[in-house]
Formats: sequence, C-alpha cells, structure tokens
Amino acid sequence: MFKPETYTSRRNALRAELSSGIAIFPGNTEASFNYPANTYHFRQDSTFSYFFGLNQPDLAGIIDIDKGQDILFGNDVDMDDIIWMGPQPSIADRGSLAGISHTQQLAAFDEYVKDALSNGRKVHFLPPYRGETKIQLSELLGIAVKDLKASASVELIKGVVKLRSIKSEEEIAEIEKMVDVAYLMHTTAMKMAHPGIVEQEIAGTVEGIALANAGPVSFPVILSINGQTLHNHYHGNTLTEGRMMVVDCGCESEETLYSSDITRTVPVGGRFSQRQKEIYEIVLKANLSAIEAIKPGIKYREVHMLAARTIAEELTKLGLMKGNPADAVAAGAHALFFPHGLGHMMGMDVHDMENLGENYVGYDEETFRATQFGTAFLRLGRTLQPGFVLTVEPGIYFIPALIDQWKAEGKYTEFINYEKVETYKDFGGIRIEDDVLVTETGNRVLGKPIPKTVAEIEELMKR
Repeated sequence: MFKPETYTSRRNALRAELSSGIAIFPGNTEASFNYPANTYHFRQDSTFSYFFGLNQPDLAGIIDIDKGQDILFGNDVDMDDIIWMGPQPSIADRGSLAGISHTQQLAAFDEYVKDALSNGRKVHFLPPYRGETKIQLSELLGIAVKDLKASASVELIKGVVKLRSIKSEEEIAEIEKMVDVAYLMHTTAMKMAHPGIVEQEIAGTVEGIALANAGPVSFPVILSINGQTLHNHYHGNTLTEGRMMVVDCGCESEETLYSSDITRTVPVGGRFSQRQKEIYEIVLKANLSAIEAIKPGIKYREVHMLAARTIAEELTKLGLMKGNPADAVAAGAHALFFPHGLGHMMGMDVHDMENLGENYVGYDEETFRATQFGTAFLRLGRTLQPGFVLTVEPGIYFIPALIDQWKAEGKYTEFINYEKVETYKDFGGIRIEDDVLVTETGNRVLGKPIPKTVAEIEELMKR
C-alpha cells in the first residue's frame, strides 16, 4: 500500500467531482474454481484498491459526499479464521492503513445503502463485471442484473476516469517496477526461443518469473509462433526454424496492482531471414515514429494514423501495397495488415479502467470512436495529457482467412497487391509494444529498455 494520505487525498478528490449522495465500492470476494474452498488467486477490484488500498476479500467502502465521511466495512476474524490464516488485523486497523477512522462490520454496508435509498439520496455505483457483484448490487439496489450497466452512475464513472487517468510519481514508479520484471520475462523468452522447444515451456517459465519477482501475470500470456492470431493463448506448438515467436506479456504488483504490458517478436533460432527482417523493420519504424510523436495536446488517434501511414508507406515500397499510401490509409486498406488499434491506457488494469466503459476512458466529448474496420478497434483516441501511461503496439499480420475474404470480395484492389500478399500467407505476424508515459514536454518509455532492434535481438539470442 501507499501512505494513508494517498488514499485520503484520492477520496477527497473524487468527492469534489460528485454533486451529492453516496458512492459505493464493493470489494471483490473469493472466487471458486471447482469447489467452494478451492479458490482462484484473489484479485481485488482495481477501483476499490485505488481509493481504499486494501487487498483482502469481503470488504466494501462508501464515500459519503453529503457528510464528508468515508466508511470501510468488513468483518473482524474469529478463531476459525485465525486457525487457517493466522492472526489478522482488525477492520479498524485496516481502516487506519487507508486513512479511514470510521469502520463498521460488513453487514452494515447494506444497511447504510438502504437507508440512503429510503431517504431519497443518490447512490452512485460503477458498472459491475463479476457475477457475484452483479447479484449483490441487484438485490441491494432493486435493479435487474441486465439493467445494472445502464443504471451505473455516469457522474461517478467520469470522476474515477479523470482521477485514475493521471498517474502520480508513486504510481509511475510502481509501473516501472513491473516493466523491469517484464524485461526479465521477455529476455528469458528470447533466449529460450530455439527449434525443438514447445511454447508451453517458455510460457510457463515466463509466468514463473512474474510470480517470483512481483505477482501474477497482468493478463494470460500470449505466446505463439502463429502471431497472425492477435490474442493467441494456445501454447502447444513446437518452435521450428523459419518461424517467429510473438510474446505479449506483463506482470502486476501483488500489493498495489499496477501492471506492465510488453510485446516482442523474435525469430526462432536467433537470426532473422531477409523477409522477416524487412517486415520487422517496418513495424519497428512504426513503433519508434509513434513514440516520438507522443506529447501533451495531440490526439492519440493522430498517432495511430501516423503508425498506419508508416506501415502503408513501407509496405508499398516492398510491393505488398500499391498506389498512394495516404489514400490507402484513408480508405482503410492498411487494416488488412494492421487490423487493431495502436494502444490503450495502462495502470492498475492492463487495459486501464476498461470495465468502466472503453469509450469513457479512451474517448471524450470531442473525440469519438471511428467506425472503419481496424481503426474502430482503437481503445484510446482522445487528447493526451501529462501523466497518461499508454501502450504503443503497432503490428503487421498476414491473416490467411482475412486475405482470402478481402481478395474474394475484390476489396481495395487499387491498394493491395494480392498476388504478392499470397506468398506471405505462411508468414505469421509481428507486434512490438512498449509502455510510455506522457510527460509535460513529450514522453518517456518506461522501464529498463528491452531489446527490440534486429541487432539487439540477434545478439541476445546468440547461444
């Protein structure tokens, strides 16, 4: 946890964003994966953690805007708990860690909310994403489960997004620690990427590094020689010469929940072929030019389009695309090769605050989501501000099914050289991703630099 003053300051800042009523924050409970006592690793709700800091199950918090009071709810342990888990802090002691002097038993949470409702007070809540929380809120608030998302407080969502989007120095330090662990994860994966190794061996080693040095992985490890599948969680392939391996992974802090998210693509065996090198250098150029463009005041959609134009220009030089690259991007032809967004916000969640609604996080009143294929998947399009932490992850993919569909439809034949593209259907995909802080004057790539030039990767992978 951070200092108690950090959480007090955050709650006071949120109180200033809300007009009246109470804001409720149910923490997460344990989740069973085959029988009640056998649970998944506990993961606290990120927004609860942001405002209350405590990483234990069966807690809830209320910020009372009208009374200027914060209350933590939770149960003190009994002897059965002590036998199985050892001595535990009292709820009052837990409250003091978060700068809260008003604590009550967990059952009083429902009573407090019902009393507020009976007195006609506004009850602000965030859209729930876990089944048990949906049931809890549905019964407590008298709202059907299917209507909870639509009934969530937009005022609270916007207030939380405003605060959590700007990262403090202590938050940035936590993220950098996780990027440094990702350095170990990725460089180890690179050294292991040789013919005859099964993907699972590398994926398991990478996850073990996260657990040994920080906490769990921040999302299920993406690791595959079939990098043309963007989120490929299958790890059963054996690495063979001539293929490339995409590794997209990161870890999160066990205590504070801040995360990292890095992608590297390397040649199996440690040497890029000429064809691999040509495509890799294009993705790297898009990555570097996008990072260079990041600064306060620029819309991230503009940075995304810069990366898209870079990819189109270089693919045109290779003969995979044709015509005017700018026109090709305007039409959306580049999305055959780059069918996703350039990046997303990062923080306590690897896709930061996505449970609150992607458009609230990545867009605003003056920046709206595009409808064009590819660009529509851009999670962050809004104007950048100092303190934002985001990912930069351009890629080039040769997806056989998508190539076949567009070719059969005669799509963008003025911009795509399908005859040459056909010869790349066995290529796979390449993605390069870094975590970047928007500073007052520009940007800073976070953490220890992870090899990403051709020369750096080949040197590291030497046996």
